[in-house]
Amino acid sequence: MNSRDFYAKSPFTITEAETQISTKLSKTEIKEELQQISKKLSAIQDAMYAHNKYAVLVCLQGMDTSGKDSLIREVFSSFNPRGVVVHSFKTPSELELEHDYLWRHYIALPERGKFAVFNRSHYENVLVTRVNPSYILNENLPSITSESDISQEFWENRFSQINNFENHIHQNGTLVFKFFLNLSKEEQRKRLLRRLEKESHNWKFSPGDLVERKRWDDYMNCYEEAINKTHTKEAPWYVIPADDKNMARLLVAKILYQEMLKLTDIKEPPLNDDIKKDIDMYKDLLAKKEI
Repeated sequence: MNSRDFYAKSPFTITEAETQISTKLSKTEIKEELQQISKKLSAIQDAMYAHNKYAVLVCLQGMDTSGKDSLIREVFSSFNPRGVVVHSFKTPSELELEHDYLWRHYIALPERGKFAVFNRSHYENVLVTRVNPSYILNENLPSITSESDISQEFWENRFSQINNFENHIHQNGTLVFKFFLNLSKEEQRKRLLRRLEKESHNWKFSPGDLVERKRWDDYMNCYEEAINKTHTKEAPWYVIPADDKNMARLLVAKILYQEMLKLTDIKEPPLNDDIKKDIDMYKDLLAKKEI
């Protein structure tokens, strides 16, 4: 597998993107391979922490039930808890609405040496708000007093702002990976039904899921344009077939691993020369229990 196989093609057409990928691997084999790659990614993160030059931002976008939560749990299962932070962006709070729409994402960016996962991300600001433009009014923008003020130019500006945001953090050492979990409408129907039929999953269901499902085509159009307008060399989009959750998790992990291996400068710093010349003495002191 080559990670570039899942690059969003230019121009990206969502109806031509696969939601299912064929494989000869069994479910057990997929899970075993994922576990191995998760451990390798964890080792890279450990070295990255010591190297202290890079951070990694993983953005996950997809329709309801596309598997974002479980993907995060499985892909990062081997990580030291200090090495990865997950942020789930819900409806903006009152405090967040007192700032520009990117503020809450800026303050959630990872420290050098760490991974951050955005479960839904700054792209909600050109997806959910575009399908439901009344939400923009909550931002209290000086030039927007009604939905009729929200023009195509407004969205074009947001795409540019997002590109500038991602380019800025990339130039300052944050690697940006954006994954669109491409779920079919039929598979979403099955997963929503499963939430209702399985009592332990009832809590995941909300009637609002069905309201948003009715806007499926609107969301697909918005995803298509957002991906086309923000797929850059510095922050590329990867389109992941998501009808098979296990395979989607493996693909995301493999892409992260392949791309991180390209950073050959990530290494633990060498031992200080003064410590190095006395290392045998320190070993001897500890071995003899003199300290």
